Amino acid sequence: MSTLFDPFRLGDIDVANRIVMAPLTRNRATGTIPNALMVEYYRQRANAGLIVTEASQVCPEGQGYLDTPGIHSPAQVAGWRAVTDAVHAEGGRIVIQLWHVGRISHTSLQPGGAAPVSSTARPAHGKTFTAAGFVPTSTPRALRTDELPGVVAAYRHAARCAMDAGFDGVEVHGANGYLLEQFLRDSINDRTDAYGGSIENRARLLLEVMKAVAAEIGGGRTGLRLSPVTPVNDAGQDSNPAALYGHVVRALAPLKLAFLHLIEGQTGGPRDLSAQGVAPFDYAALRRDFSGAWMVNNGYNRTMALEAVASGAADLVAFGKAYIANPDLVQRLRADAPLNALDMPRLYGGGAEGYTDYPALAG
Repeated sequence: MSTLFDPFRLGDIDVANRIVMAPLTRNRATGTIPNALMVEYYRQRANAGLIVTEASQVCPEGQGYLDTPGIHSPAQVAGWRAVTDAVHAEGGRIVIQLWHVGRISHTSLQPGGAAPVSSTARPAHGKTFTAAGFVPTSTPRALRTDELPGVVAAYRHAARCAMDAGFDGVEVHGANGYLLEQFLRDSINDRTDAYGGSIENRARLLLEVMKAVAAEIGGGRTGLRLSPVTPVNDAGQDSNPAALYGHVVRALAPLKLAFLHLIEGQTGGPRDLSAQGVAPFDYAALRRDFSGAWMVNNGYNRTMALEAVASGAADLVAFGKAYIANPDLVQRLRADAPLNALDMPRLYGGGAEGYTDYPALAG
């Protein structure tokens, strides 16, 4: 029987244990460039079997929050190279999450002050983080059909930049109401071209991105994050999420991806959304259609994580908030030791406080 602390191989990546540091936006970059503080932050957490970095924009238009890193320019590649070198020196493995926020942005963060882009021209009812603090997102414009190959090319270029920066692989962000999910869900996508309407059309952009990334760096170094029912970032429920995400997972099979990273329930919130009128989602059915590693996320504690791996319900378990406050999370989980409290006021932006100053276990 497998345990949470056993080594594992996901695709072409060997990891020392089944504990994953989930992607966590912390707004500590210098503009869009990784810095020395981020090097130390990730180095401290290299005990994870796998680190999935904070989401990193694949192009300037992909940015939606202040001081988030990119992975499309030489300066960003150099900044990330210092991070990957530090993690590898500690024996860790690290992949970068490739991100395009779509309409979850603000004109002040867009090149030339332009409108953000999306599948739709309808704005998201939410806020984003800018130099002025948290402000309402800006009204987007719908991407033209002839612009979508450029979006795919941006993901491909970012994946190549990730390899140049020394990453072990990438995770494409297809979750949490960002651009790719803005195309996936019929609650957002109101297009009438080849990328709107039917499930096959709405899934087209995501699948084109995944094919391009896997062709560039290999399926064995490529993963994907999905969140079939999360309502965050004004992502209304799709009319048939089981059919939509089932189609996506089955269509991915030929790519032989390293892993799928599934957010169960509401990202950072309840796992059971029945109180919000959302029917239970059958994640196990998706897993039966996927041959790669299965990574689960959202609200897992030690007991739940041990059981998920031991029962075979998951191959790996990703921890978010616990990894923010506990750089030595693997050791704490192994010893069943208490966890540090999370410094909530310092989650976003700032310096070392609430970022690299959490204590490790004594001794």
